[in-house]
This record gives sequence, structure tokens and C-alpha cells, in this order.
Amino acid sequence: MKELVWHRQLLPAVDRNATAPFLTDTGSGVTTTYAEHGSRVLRLANAMRKELGVAPGDRVAVMSLNSGAFEELYHAGMLGAAVLNPLNLRFAPRELTHVLSDSVTKVVFVDVWFAGVIDSVRQAAGVEKVVLVGEGDGPHDYRYEDLIAAGEEVLPPEPDEDDAALLMYTGGTTGLPKGVLLTQRNLILTAYHIAMTVRIERNDVYLVQVPMFHAASMGAIVGMPTTGGKLVTVPVFDPGGVMKACEEHGCNNTIMVPTMLAMTFAHPEYSPERLRSLERLTYGASPMPRPVLDRLRNDQPQLELYQGYGMTESAALVSVLMPEDHLREEKLASAGRPVQGTVVQIQDEHGDPVPVGQVGEVCIRGGQFMKEYWRRPEETAEVFRDGWYHSGDAGRVDDEGFLYLVDRTKDMIVTGGENVYSTEVEQAVASHPAVAQVAVIGIPHDLYGEAVHAVVVLRPDASASEEELIEHCRGQIAGYKVPKSVSFREEPLPLSGAMKVLKRELRAPYWEGRDRGVN
Repeated sequence: MKELVWHRQLLPAVDRNATAPFLTDTGSGVTTTYAEHGSRVLRLANAMRKELGVAPGDRVAVMSLNSGAFEELYHAGMLGAAVLNPLNLRFAPRELTHVLSDSVTKVVFVDVWFAGVIDSVRQAAGVEKVVLVGEGDGPHDYRYEDLIAAGEEVLPPEPDEDDAALLMYTGGTTGLPKGVLLTQRNLILTAYHIAMTVRIERNDVYLVQVPMFHAASMGAIVGMPTTGGKLVTVPVFDPGGVMKACEEHGCNNTIMVPTMLAMTFAHPEYSPERLRSLERLTYGASPMPRPVLDRLRNDQPQLELYQGYGMTESAALVSVLMPEDHLREEKLASAGRPVQGTVVQIQDEHGDPVPVGQVGEVCIRGGQFMKEYWRRPEETAEVFRDGWYHSGDAGRVDDEGFLYLVDRTKDMIVTGGENVYSTEVEQAVASHPAVAQVAVIGIPHDLYGEAVHAVVVLRPDASASEEELIEHCRGQIAGYKVPKSVSFREEPLPLSGAMKVLKRELRAPYWEGRDRGVN
């Protein structure tokens, strides 16, 4: 008897909490109840079939800012109407054309902000129908609300646990994006992992500020809707809008990446009182600079802090650093311990496990991992070789099972035969009070192969020289790890749609015409 399908999660929650508020969309000002959400999702699923000709298993894309409609599209797809393909808002036209044609997506849901770019790639990508979501105007064939009105409250048949539910394309850090195919089982196991670790409860008001196209939004997509709690969406991350949402709606739970926290602290209208409603906060996606973590703990002492580590291929979650672990100074640099049912092993280049404390590749087993890379059997076999998912992250595990991530293997710098992990150097540079942002990369060096180079954005009204920052690092890290050079930027570091620093863009000018071996 099957259990790990979305029908068994959403429908009981709708029945139990029919009159309770489900979601407030701050972009439109509209609040829907659980019963209204359930009705709209069923009508949307029915209209996809009747009006758009979409069959179960067909890919349907969405390119939109965060909204209630985005949540409805996720849930209609997960009830078996289609396989949703949420598009990264920062994809360039070439990437969009590739993703839409590679996935054989014929229908795209788009809001006014992205209607023009979808229209520009529509013919080349083979898109047949475009549905405009929300207010405003742009090139389209149908309007979203008209589809909802045309649909009937008919429940789609239950899919099987191994049926495809979601196709999420990675950000293309080493080339064109590739599709991660997630099943019903993958997503529901993630919901269970969220329920057993990151505390999401019935009385929560959960602020959705990470982009909903990203796997980090799984707490909002599959976690919160099963509890009876309320979601509040902001269209796009903006420190002012986030603080306003917390004040007006009493948001007490959310997820933020370190860059978002740093931007909030730097906002001219920030004051600790504006975020006092928050009780729980999960962070992750990139290393947390210690100054940012210290500021967070000092300004918001009421917070229970969780750190989550995962990837799109794992439907978001692999390990969690729990609030009680944050009270142990020696564990703050870790990514916590694996969630239930998930096993982490550190392996060497031959696939053999390494001793406790030794650095190697982070390899993982768990039922939440993707079915495959879409239409890429060789890459799927490679990443799952010997029964382990090979993450490409370098890390170690201590004698209590805590996982420490030291770098992405492609970001590791090899200088004079020594391995330098960029995150360790970044922590040293970031501890200087004048530094707002830092990224450490390897640049060509005729003698050492690569040299450690820091790219720095200084805080407003602060100053520091290259020599000062280099000297600052000498007392914290070994000499071969200390940056050999520093460059300064006026503009912020380039970020992906998930707010991660795009180091490949920072490296590109230095490596033009030369082969680094990895991107």
C-alpha cells in the first residue's frame, strides 16, 4: 500500500484545516484558506488537462516571482497533473532555450516580469502555449485566472511513489543546466525529513523569501502545507520587504542564505526589533561567515537556529545542525549530522572510505535522492557510482558523525602541491571589520600552478589595503593559504538565483585561454 505520494499529504491537511488561512501573497494582497487553496489546485489540475491538453508526465514550466499561484502550480503538478519545471529567474535566453527544449516543455506559466523573455525564446524552444499569471500584460495565449475558472474540482488519480513529480534544472555551474528528476517518493521523504528535524509547526507563520524555483523552498512547498500553518510569500527577496512582512504578519519561521542575512544587516532601515517575531531560522546554501553568524546571534537571541545542507539532487536536505548543536562552539563550523535514513561517507579518489577526520569527497545514500539526470544516463551512472551519490563537495566527518564541508572540489585551489580550501581563507578575510563580501579563487601562477587570490567588497565608509588584509590573515591560517593578492570591487559579488557567489565568473578573466582542468 503506497503512502509517499502528495495526495496523502495535502488532502488531509485541507480537510483538517479548511477555514484556516493557508497563504498570504504580499504581492497581490490576497489571502487564501486551506479549502480555497485545495479548490483552486483541483480546478487548475483539471484545466491543465481540459484546456491545455496536458497529460500526467508532461513537463509544464513556470517562470515567476514568488506568489500564491506558484504554490498552486507546484501542488497541481504533484497531484499528478504534470511534472512541474520551475525555471531559474537568472537563466539567460540561451539557457532558457536549452532547458525548455531539453525538457520538451510545451506549456509555460509566466508572470509579467518574464513574459517578454519567454516570448523571445518561444519559437526556438518549441513552446506551444503560454499562460500569463497575475496582473499586468505581456505576450500570452491564456490567463491564469481564466483557467482556474474553467476547471472543475476533480481529483486526479493517485500517482505511484516512483512517478516523476518535479524537474528542477541545476544552475549550470559547469556548462548548460541539466535536469534533476524528482519523484513523489523523493519529495515526501523530504517532507518527513523536514518534519523530523527543522521545526515547522501548526501555529507557524512561515515567510517564503527564497526563490520558489529553488530546492531551498521545499519547506514552503512540501513542509508547511501539511501542518496547518500559514505561508506568507514576498515576490522577491528585499530586506525592506522582509522586515515589513515580519512586522505586519508576525512571521516566526523562515529560511535565509548567509548573503541574505548580510544584506539585511546592511540595510539602512534595519533594526533588530523589526525581526523580533522570528522564532526559528534555517540557513544554508553557502558557508556562513562567522561575523554574520555572531551578529545574528547577538541581534536575535530569541532565535532557534538550524543549518541545512543539501542539493537539488537530494530534494534539498541531507544534514542539519540543530539548535542545541549551535551551543557547542566546536560544532559551529559543521553542517550537522545526516537526517534520518541518510548515510554520509567520506571517500578518497578511488571510492574507498577515509579515516575519521580526513578530508575526501562527501558521498551520500538516501531515499530522497533523484531518480536521474533527465535524459543523461551516463552522467546519472557516474554520479551514483558504486551505490553512492558523489556530491563533488570536499569534507570530513568527526567522531560524533558531524559533517564538515571544506569546499566544492572545483573551488579547491592547488598551489605548489598543497590543497587550499577557499572557504577557510574566506572566513579569515571576512573576519576583518572592513570586509562586507569576499570570494577566494585560484588564479594562474607560473611557479605554483595556482595562487590564492581574494576578491573583496568593502563595507560602506570602510577602508583597507591589500597589504592590510593579507597581513590580517597571517595570524589565522598557514602561510601557503594566505592570499598572495587581493582585488577590490565597488559592485557586489555576482550571485546565482540561489544567492550563491558565482566564482566561475570571477575566475574567468584570469583563466581566459588557459586550461584550469575544472570550472
